[in-house]
Amino acid sequence: MEGQNEAAHVIFLPYPSQGHINPLLQFAKRVASKGVKATLATTHYTVKSITAPNVGVEPISDGFDERGFSQASSTDVYLKAFRDNGSRTLSQLIHKYKDSSFPVNCVVYDSFLPWALDVAKENGIYGASFFTNSATVCAIFCRIHRGMISLPVTQDETPLLLPGLPPLNLPDLPSFVKAPESYPAYLAMKLRQYSNLEKADWVFCNTFEKLEGQAVKAVSDLWTGKLIGPTVPSAFLDGRIKGDKGYGASLWNPLGSETIKWLDTKPRESVVYVSFGSMVSLTAEEMEEIGLGLKCSNLDFIWVVRESQIEKLPSDFSHSTKEKGLIVTWCNQLEILAHPSIGCFVTHCGWNSTLEGLSLGVPMIGVPKWADQLTDAKFIEEIWGVGVRAKENEKGIVRREELISCLKQVMEEGERRLEIRRNGSKWKDLAKEAISEGGSSDKCINEFVERLKCRK
Repeated sequence: MEGQNEAAHVIFLPYPSQGHINPLLQFAKRVASKGVKATLATTHYTVKSITAPNVGVEPISDGFDERGFSQASSTDVYLKAFRDNGSRTLSQLIHKYKDSSFPVNCVVYDSFLPWALDVAKENGIYGASFFTNSATVCAIFCRIHRGMISLPVTQDETPLLLPGLPPLNLPDLPSFVKAPESYPAYLAMKLRQYSNLEKADWVFCNTFEKLEGQAVKAVSDLWTGKLIGPTVPSAFLDGRIKGDKGYGASLWNPLGSETIKWLDTKPRESVVYVSFGSMVSLTAEEMEEIGLGLKCSNLDFIWVVRESQIEKLPSDFSHSTKEKGLIVTWCNQLEILAHPSIGCFVTHCGWNSTLEGLSLGVPMIGVPKWADQLTDAKFIEEIWGVGVRAKENEKGIVRREELISCLKQVMEEGERRLEIRRNGSKWKDLAKEAISEGGSSDKCINEFVERLKCRK
């Protein structure tokens, strides 16, 4: 690439799921745009799904090269195989470039894969961890790892009062914190992120100073994160990376232009966009309540329903709502959110989706289900003021009446809607400011790049 410095070559290693590949690939594009050779190392199963200008893509092995995670008998089995096979093949990839014009001098790895830091150090190069959660969630789990918070946290122990964070009640805490037995393999993986972190040369987090700076400062003695986000394609923020209109990684086939054509026929800020991400699976009862809530609201909507979930839709739902709704199995979420006809985003509050909603100034209705989504939903409603959180009933289900109430607050004319939209515009501007030239995140990325180029 033009302007590259032969002393600077970074391998970026994501955990091989959509929500982890996207932000790390976007960070790779940012770094590459500043004259560093960037190579994304990903599993054989995902490598063909990734194309990004100015970023090379190389395969490594997780031990399940044909079908990836679905071949493994359990999460523990997969993670162990990925550690064993990934360590070996990552080291081979580093050696592949050793005598080239661009020897590798840094590995930026997903924090879910701490063994990559050991590989970097064994090869005498820099190692940097990249966290895909919010800085707030990182601060919580870092304290758990250090033994400063005991699990489980119960109702009697809340609100949880931590430096730099608002009071956190039980519904605001990550699900692993309240019920560590629910997903033991994932909890162990979350805590392993901090196992060797003191050896890392950098710790990066996909957020920005004005969004979560206080959370980071309050935990700086335990977790020294550098904020380099939001890692959203440049076309939706500063526009400084030519042609950067999408992440460049899709493990699913996105829908074509018919979705945009449908949106083009709708009035400004009139359509509800609904998506629960790539991992959340709703029950048939939850799907029915969401579906009937949308139908009874009489609003136009787009609902992303993965193929594996289609059968859970209410009987005759697609036919009975064909005049008002569009059911799609996947789409380019950023392109949809950026469309002027979108009035709100009903979201599971995964961190990537949360940042996309913030960066595009779209009002949100939070329907969180597990993990960090619960904490993100609190901030969406109470701290950043860019949406509302739908309340669950005693069975953990958002009923249709609750969804309709939330839609009215966000979509109907009134002071609440105006306040949410004002806040949305504010955070949209601040997100753009952070990543634009001279912004807080841009400065952090520049400091990283300059230090890489100084190492011969």
